Amino acid sequence: HPDTIVAMNNLAVFLKEQGNYSKWAELEEKGLEICKRVLGEEHLDTLISIENLAHIYSHLGRWTEAEVLQKKIVEVRSRVLGEEHPHTLTSMNNLAMTYSGQGIDSEAEKLYLKVLEVRKRTIGEEHPDTVKSMNNLAMAYSNQGKESEAENLKTQVVEIYERTLGK
Repeated sequence: HPDTIVAMNNLAVFLKEQGNYSKWAELEEKGLEICKRVLGEEHLDTLISIENLAHIYSHLGRWTEAEVLQKKIVEVRSRVLGEEHPHTLTSMNNLAMTYSGQGIDSEAEKLYLKVLEVRKRTIGEEHPDTVKSMNNLAMAYSNQGKESEAENLKTQVVEIYERTLGK
């Protein structure tokens, strides 16, 4: 029942806030199974549930499991919503963060670049999501020892924030 799912989600948020990550993961896994069974594999709420579980796995250092889930989300959202849809870009960014967490910075860099290029073109260079993408890419550069590229992007981020948000 939808009210049961809402109650489970509320409990999951509480467990997260309490720092009880293993119970949080268990509850999210149960909620995901319900969503898949009731709503289907590609329903928006099911994808959100998968994304939540991937986030938990990343938080717990279960990178491989997080990566598998995030790849699925990117595949489905790319196919259903298109590669340039904001939800797809967010999912690609999350997958890139998982690659970074695993130390696979070259793969993270590729995804961050792709997300950044689309965001610059579709929402503009000074949009907060674009600036966050620039910062993420800068971190991937830094992790790979590409300090001049990282510094260049970080400088651009600061300049944009100073211009748009103030010093």
